Amino acid sequence: MTSPDQTLLEPTHSAMKNHSPRSLPSNRLPRRTILAGAAALLAGVFGAGAAPSALAADAYPSKTIKIIVPFAPGGPTDIMGRYVAKVIGDALKQTVIVENRAGAGGNLGTDVVAKAAPDGYTLGIGAISSLAISPGLYEKLPYNVAKDLAPVTLVGIAKGAILAHPSAPFNDLKGMLAYAKANPGKLNYASSGIGTANHLAGEYLQSLAGVDLQHVPYKGTAAAVQDLLAGNVLLSVESSLTSAAQHVTSGKLKAIAITSATRSKMLPNVPTVAEQGFPGFDVPTWFGLIAPAGTPKEVVATINRVVTDALKTPDAAERFAQIGAEPHPTSPEQFGSYIREETARWTKVIKTANIKPE
Repeated sequence: MTSPDQTLLEPTHSAMKNHSPRSLPSNRLPRRTILAGAAALLAGVFGAGAAPSALAADAYPSKTIKIIVPFAPGGPTDIMGRYVAKVIGDALKQTVIVENRAGAGGNLGTDVVAKAAPDGYTLGIGAISSLAISPGLYEKLPYNVAKDLAPVTLVGIAKGAILAHPSAPFNDLKGMLAYAKANPGKLNYASSGIGTANHLAGEYLQSLAGVDLQHVPYKGTAAAVQDLLAGNVLLSVESSLTSAAQHVTSGKLKAIAITSATRSKMLPNVPTVAEQGFPGFDVPTWFGLIAPAGTPKEVVATINRVVTDALKTPDAAERFAQIGAEPHPTSPEQFGSYIREETARWTKVIKTANIKPE
């Protein structure tokens, strides 16, 4: 693209080539007069009081937007990330790609977002694990949630569950805990990664029930479910019912308990952990849209408007219900407050239960 200076100077240069040296005026205009004229032309191009930076901001987005999903494809984070990518792309008429950067319970992908250029072209789906659990679980993180990330909106909240392979010698939470007490350290349970909500649900339950379970972390929900279906692990704590509900309905898996405060509409006959002897037990799994700190407020506002408008539609409610989740659109300020409240809550749980990263 030609710069404003080039646009102004090149015609003058070409025009001069059309004159012989004799036809050039002897009294050339002073340099100050030429610059003043250029400034006046620029003012006309950009409008009174407008600056080139303001024009660039108005043009957002002018190139491909990337959304980082910090877990493997197929899980609830990935499904919500791809839904958000579609609505942003449709509304802003720009290509939006999803990049899965799994690892470290979502911390790896979240760190990628934190260190990206704050220009609105790299966004991320943050989860309870990387935004609210990890700050209380790890002494050091490569990013600081409060300083390095800008909240855009809460996207959705899902209900989780404790699932078992059909061969497991128990059918409810009471039976599972009795088996665990009789076989300390021998009952494995899968999660979608260290520091995730389902990992903390398993650790929290152990501390309350006084049992010893063996944690087997995966890089995502889909991989954990595959190994559970194959019988490679007997137990899994799921952060959502994305694929698990259909396997329970078909008899390929059995549901032991719902880990959130209320039952799931997808499995209405399965009681919660709270109903089965642990009042107050509630581990919802939430997901939100984030950007690097310093992203222009007007860009954050644009993305927030587009995504929250979509989350308020019946289509969003129907799509999220398929994975046992509900849309939860918020303002950036509301999401920021929610993250702080959840961080305080989980830090207290982690310290009280003496939960340590593996």
